[in-house]
Amino acid sequence: MSDAYDPRYDMHVGFELDTRVIPLSAILPLKALRPTTKQSQKYRQIAASIHAIGLVECLVVVPNPDKDGSYFLLDGLLRLEIIKELGWKEVECLISTDDESYTYNKRISRLASIQEHRMIVRAVERGVPEEKIAKALDMELGSIRRRFRLLDGICREAIEQLSDKPCPMAVFDQLKRMKPMRQLEAAELMTGQRNYTTPFIKAILAATHDEQLVKPRRDKQGQDISREQIARLERELEAAQNRTRYAEEAYGEDNLQLTIAKSYLAKLLKNSRVLAWLELHEPEYLAEFQEIAEIDSLAKVVGETYR
Repeated sequence: MSDAYDPRYDMHVGFELDTRVIPLSAILPLKALRPTTKQSQKYRQIAASIHAIGLVECLVVVPNPDKDGSYFLLDGLLRLEIIKELGWKEVECLISTDDESYTYNKRISRLASIQEHRMIVRAVERGVPEEKIAKALDMELGSIRRRFRLLDGICREAIEQLSDKPCPMAVFDQLKRMKPMRQLEAAELMTGQRNYTTPFIKAILAATHDEQLVKPRRDKQGQDISREQIARLERELEAAQNRTRYAEEAYGEDNLQLTIAKSYLAKLLKNSRVLAWLELHEPEYLAEFQEIAEIDSLAKVVGETYR
């Protein structure tokens, strides 16, 4: 094996490998906490979690270049405020070697309902009392139990489709009213449309035939939706799903072809002789070629087409 230097393995580490315990008085937030933040559900849940099990995630700080022993806070403003209220004097911190706070808040990853369910199930299986979980998440005990039973009656294929999707809990309540094959169809439709709202799943349920329901509907006089309306809605939903699938399948190939054509035309238009000939003989083509060469993405083209 060669010992030659390979630049691919010369990676920059964005933080120190060891954490430090730092006095709270030495940590300077880069922004102020909004007055209404302490009344938010997120703040209460973080506070409840720290009360119940302590600080799980370290604060991220960067040394103040103008003052030794002082640090700027890059991530963890809510946690810092909560532990100050609890009377902490110092806290374990991760030391960043990059002073760009945007790096640590570039993506906010929301916990999907199924992921939350699995987290609660795993905690219960490991012997954590439901009461302690409820306290740590600042939820009612009944809400924890409902989340624990979230996937009862949902088929495995539908669960896989929605495992990381931002579905409200009400979506699963509606899915449980359908038989497994219809659950999968509904999950695919929501995924294809990227629509995980409660009104959308209720529309799918309304368009579902009785034989695809766990408990068939009882005919009621004065129903808001007639059988003809349900059938039409189902056809429209199926057509929308087919259009979405076709667009997803065609987009990659079309985008590749556009990229190749764009690169070729951009290179062609840099040739002064070709440019002069087009200006003289085919000015309309030249305008089109220049417009294509300046396209950023296929999405932009589609948007302008249907504007």
